[in-house]
Parts: sequence; C-alpha cells; structure tokens
Amino acid sequence: MITRTRIAVLLATMATAGGMAFAPAAQADEPAPTTRELLDKCDNGTDSCVFHPDGPATDSMGEAHQVGDSAYNCTQDLQRSSIAWADTTGESNSVGVSLSAEYGFAEVFKVSIETSYGHTWESSHTETDTTNVDVRPGEVGWVTRESQMQRVTGTYELHFPDRFHGHYIWYVPFDATGPKPDAPSTKTQHTRPMTEQEKAEHCG
Repeated sequence: MITRTRIAVLLATMATAGGMAFAPAAQADEPAPTTRELLDKCDNGTDSCVFHPDGPATDSMGEAHQVGDSAYNCTQDLQRSSIAWADTTGESNSVGVSLSAEYGFAEVFKVSIETSYGHTWESSHTETDTTNVDVRPGEVGWVTRESQMQRVTGTYELHFPDRFHGHYIWYVPFDATGPKPDAPSTKTQHTRPMTEQEKAEHCG
C-alpha cells in the first residue's frame, strides 16, 4: 500500500518538476490523509476526480494452480480421467479493496480503462471446464490453470473546492491487476507416481 510519506513526496516532486500550483503547505500538526481517505473523497467531496493511466496495460500470466480434484489410478491399466473444475480469478490493487463497486474512485477507474483501452475492467472472471488426463497405473494426475492478467498503473488527480488537509489538489498513485477480458487461460495436465501414503489412502 502507498504510504502517507510517499504521497507527500510525490506532491513535492510534482510541484518542483511539473511547475504546478499548489495551496500553501498544511500546518505541521495536521496529519496527512491516508491513500484510502483521499480516494474515498473521489466524486464524494471533490470538484473533479480523474484517473490518469501511465501507459498501456502490462500483460502477464497469473500463478499456475491446481483446479479440480486429483485423479488416482489404482488399476493396472492406463486410465483417462475427466476432471471437472471451476475456477475464479480475482483482482488486486494497491488499496486492497474491490473495484467492482459502481461509485467513487472505482467507477472513475473503470470508466478511464474503458476510455483509454477500449475494453471493460473485470474484477473477477470464472471459468468452468472439464479436462481429460491420461493417468498411468500407480500414478496421480491433476490439472493446473494460469489466467491471463493485465496490470494498470497511474495516478488519481483530485481537486477539492476547499483545502483538504492543507491542499486543493492531491495526486494519488494507484495500480491494479485483474483478469484480462476475453482472454483464454492456459490449462496443463500433470502426472507423477503416487507416494506410499497416497497409495494407502486412495488404493486401500
């Protein structure tokens, strides 16, 4: 999460490097707002609240993880097991809250993504499928899935009608990662020999 100190440093940096006008600094005894306090004011006490993406979204693959049950072959023949599974991929961000809400900074973020990139932001995506795995005698098979993800970084620019913690304008860095819309995931079949404990538990 972005700390108060980083927000203050960013303000000072922008004021120096960008030549932007700011209100006089807040009194030393006035506490700086947290990132969440600032973002909760987005369209809820501000004259304007805009999210500025840093650039194109960055694509990546999510962590591979098992989906569905494991298939244990306790026979003497090769078995084809059909593993049914359902898996949900969620989002994460620097504030630690869901962007599925339709208000405030979440709505500003999603509108900006749609305007900048031409597609909607997905807070979660659920995929359901059945995958066949060929499991040799004495082995266990399973399926892993990797989702295609997108990461967006940028800055919220908030303008207040009155000074908020000593400033009319605040800049809040923000980043979020979520499932890439309409992108297929990668499914992989795996097998390995069962351990003695697994043989005892599943094969009797």
